[in-house]
Amino acid sequence: MTFYIFKILFTVILIFIITEISKISGKLGGIITAMPLTTLLVIFWLYYEKVPNSEISDYVKNTLYFILPTIPMFVIFPFLIARFGFFISISLSIFSVAIFVIITNFLLKYFNV
Repeated sequence: MTFYIFKILFTVILIFIITEISKISGKLGGIITAMPLTTLLVIFWLYYEKVPNSEISDYVKNTLYFILPTIPMFVIFPFLIARFGFFISISLSIFSVAIFVIITNFLLKYFNV
């Protein structure tokens, strides 16, 4: 139970620090966020919890596959927010990610990946 509390607190503190850095410098916050910190944290947590290497490898491969459908959000959100405001822009961005994730999932199944 202590490890779960540690994981939660560590993750919350990391997100808090990145948010505060982003308030000071959007560029530095973006650079830090673009690093695969979450993926690395998950890999370390899985390794520490003695998850088999094959499952960790599978996790990393799936992360790679599903990073691709999130990229359009980073393209359309800055364009939309200037025209429609935050809530409409974030909603359309989330919707676009969902559509691209569904398409990616279909393609992965279709090509038996």
